[in-house]
Amino acid sequence: MTSYELTRSPFARAMLKSRWPQLAVQLGLLGGLGLVIASGLLGTPVGSRSFAIVMVWIVWWAALMLVAVPWLGRAWCSVCPLPLPGEWLQRGVIGGPPRRGSGSARGLRWPRRLRGMWVQNGAFLAVAILSLPVLTQPRWTGILLVGLIVAAVALGLIFERRAFCRYVCPVGGFIGLYSQVAPVEVRVRDAAVCAAHTSKTCYTGNESGYGCPWNVFPGSLQVNTYCGLCMECLRTCPHDNVAINLRPVGADLTQAGPRAMDEAFKAILLLGSGLAYTALLLGPWGRARAAAAAVGSGAWLLYALGFLTFVAAALPALLLAATRLGLWLSRIRLTPIAALRTLSPALIPLGLSVWIAFSLSFLLANLSYAGPVLSDPLNLGWNLLGTAGVGWAPLGQVLFPWLTIGILIAGLAWSSQRLGAIAEGLRGGPRLAWPMRVVSLMLTIGVLAVLAP
Repeated sequence: MTSYELTRSPFARAMLKSRWPQLAVQLGLLGGLGLVIASGLLGTPVGSRSFAIVMVWIVWWAALMLVAVPWLGRAWCSVCPLPLPGEWLQRGVIGGPPRRGSGSARGLRWPRRLRGMWVQNGAFLAVAILSLPVLTQPRWTGILLVGLIVAAVALGLIFERRAFCRYVCPVGGFIGLYSQVAPVEVRVRDAAVCAAHTSKTCYTGNESGYGCPWNVFPGSLQVNTYCGLCMECLRTCPHDNVAINLRPVGADLTQAGPRAMDEAFKAILLLGSGLAYTALLLGPWGRARAAAAAVGSGAWLLYALGFLTFVAAALPALLLAATRLGLWLSRIRLTPIAALRTLSPALIPLGLSVWIAFSLSFLLANLSYAGPVLSDPLNLGWNLLGTAGVGWAPLGQVLFPWLTIGILIAGLAWSSQRLGAIAEGLRGGPRLAWPMRVVSLMLTIGVLAVLAP
């Protein structure tokens, strides 16, 4: 695979190494976050008129899923405002380079047993079963965002670096998995230079920048999953050996070998959640939506149990059964769990296509709400942009079904291709891949039946 090093341009390298463009964006987003929280906690309870609901769950989420994640990977993590207060308290500096003796954090290492994606998986599921009130009731959105900030500050004051982002943030785990598709990466130019550089300032930090906030050693980076694109390694490498590359889409998915079980489970979990959200929010099952909204009731408990059973038990069991059948048909000696871990990257394109199609449906149906809330974000009767009186009107009604079909078929085809390539690498051939291909086809047909009936 060929790639182009963006940082060979002196201008691009200087802009990426400088803290000030990144800090300016972070401060702007932090101000926007404050406005969102104020709107959620103090503004109207009507979701379609709430700045918090419209700007977070329609505008920001659509931008994340349609542009940022598939094309820029973890670029959002490099400017996300949620961990900033905790990080600034931890470092004792707002946006600047390190100062000796500054900061107020204890700097403990994150517990070894809690590393990986398992905590993030649990946090994602916890948010997922509360998704309907969070998506529709402004106060729930405000409470969730405040809770995430408090968690980030608390963990930043106790543990070293960005422990919240790396191990806890439910959105961070989502972005990390799907960032493997993006055509942007941080890699080293020459691994031999890293091996000879004993002080490893890209990891430990120096006067120019901080040790990798994500606890990643750039010299060993092979996939995007845990790299937050914070650019600190670009600032701290004394040999200019760190590069930002533009590379073929989905390059990380071609990495051979089994993935860790937590990452394989994340791929299944996110695929299942995308399927469940599509059915719940866009399907004809009004009783299920009512149960999902009635948090704490008996109906909600049944809904939560059903959701968790599907995404965390039934779908993994179905995919494991397909893997077992593929192993039996291909007659290769491999445990089903090991085979599923190796095949799991092939589920990423299908899962991402489901989320993109789902997000696009929300965007086209609800984008017209953005004009009024931008003109009057706190519901005080303002008309800042002259759009306060714009009425709701869905967009793309004719085009949307065809876009959905195209996106989902592309995701299915890509997943099928990757299943075939991985199966060939395992010497299982088409017989190993076909059972999971059939399951992927069935899931795609189910999504299409809801989104493009």
